[in-house]
Amino acid sequence: MTVTNDSLNRQLDVREDHWCFGCGQENPIGLKLTFFEQPDGSVYADWTPQRVHQGYEGIAHGGIISTVLDEVMGWSTYVRKIWAVTGTLTIRYRKPVAIGEATRARAWVESVNGRKVEIKAELRRINDDLLLADASSIFIKVSEEQAANWQGRYISDSAAE
Repeated sequence: MTVTNDSLNRQLDVREDHWCFGCGQENPIGLKLTFFEQPDGSVYADWTPQRVHQGYEGIAHGGIISTVLDEVMGWSTYVRKIWAVTGTLTIRYRKPVAIGEATRARAWVESVNGRKVEIKAELRRINDDLLLADASSIFIKVSEEQAANWQGRYISDSAAE
C-alpha cells in the first residue's frame, strides 16, 4: 500500500451526530475516525493511537486495533452500496502498534456472494508503510429496510442519491 494524499480521495459523507464508537463525533471516548474512498474502491482511515488506547506500556490494545480494522471494513461495504454487519473477523497482529505513531487502516471488498461479503483489511504505519496488522472478515448484508434506515441515519443528506 502506498500512503496517499487525502485530497486525491473522496471523503465519505458520514454524519457526525451519532454515538458510534468508531466514527461518531458525539461519543466522548470514541475514535472519531474519518473515512476516504480511494479510486480503486478501497476505504481508509488514519488513526494515531493515544495513551487511552494502550494495552501494554507504550503499545495499542489489540481490541482497539480490532475495532479500527472492523470499522474501516464496515465502511468499505458502504462504498459498494451495501449495508452489512460483521459476521466473522480474523486478525493477525504482526508488529506492535506504538502509542503516538500515525497509522492508516485500509479495507476493500474481495467478493460478494448473496448476503455474504468477504473483506480484507490492513493497518500500516504511515511513516514507513510497515504492515502492523491485517484482517479478513465475512460481513452479512442486512435487510433492505434496515439498510434504508441506516442510510438515513449515518449518511449526510448531501450524499443521498
